[in-house]
Amino acid sequence: MEDLKDKIDLSRLPRHIAIIMDGNGRWAKEKGEDRLFGHFHGVESVRNIVEGCAELGIGYLTLYAFSTENWDRPENEVNGLMALLVDTIRREVDTLNKNNIKMHVIGDMNLLPKYAFDELEEAREMTSQNTGLNLVMALSYSSRWELLNAVKNIALDVQSGKVNPQLINYDTLEKYLCTSDFPDPELMIRTSGEYRISNFLLYQLAYAELYFTNTRWPDFRKDNLYEAILDFQGRERRFGKITEQLHVSS
Repeated sequence: MEDLKDKIDLSRLPRHIAIIMDGNGRWAKEKGEDRLFGHFHGVESVRNIVEGCAELGIGYLTLYAFSTENWDRPENEVNGLMALLVDTIRREVDTLNKNNIKMHVIGDMNLLPKYAFDELEEAREMTSQNTGLNLVMALSYSSRWELLNAVKNIALDVQSGKVNPQLINYDTLEKYLCTSDFPDPELMIRTSGEYRISNFLLYQLAYAELYFTNTRWPDFRKDNLYEAILDFQGRERRFGKITEQLHVSS
């Protein structure tokens, strides 16, 4: 693992990494356990990857923890996930503060049970003065919900005269997104062998490098993170230009 870490160019780190933490249920099923067993062990992966990003000096890490579509899962799994979320946050806040990590939440938090909402609000407040890694938890989140919500709010502000519709541009839209305070992700990682984005940061991932791995989330550790970053650093990010243009501008 240290050999992989030593190969990383710290001057070319992705400023923002987004991760779809997939495979908890399948990991558990392969071991003859219920799905919550997989989610429980996925928490250790979260802890390990957050630590790894903080150690490297990554600025932002967004974790897709629970989508709006996940509310349609069996009730016992949803209730178990909410209880696990609250318990994990309660136990980890001191560690976040110790490591200067600031926690944010994006998503429709009004759908969360009150006890989960209150716990998240308390954790955000307790870590609000930290200046290191920004840990963004995407909870009760979907990108289509986010975009629809942004359009509705822009329409309301146009109606009230706060926004001139003739002046609406990309910057306007971005101010109404959940991620308005964060840079767009440069690297998106999805675990467990699925090759889709699943309604995650559709607007923000427009120019992100996408990295897919067969590793199930409960098995994903720092060395897997380092491999993804090294893969990212081996790519040429052209943003619609050609290679020759990049070389001239550099």
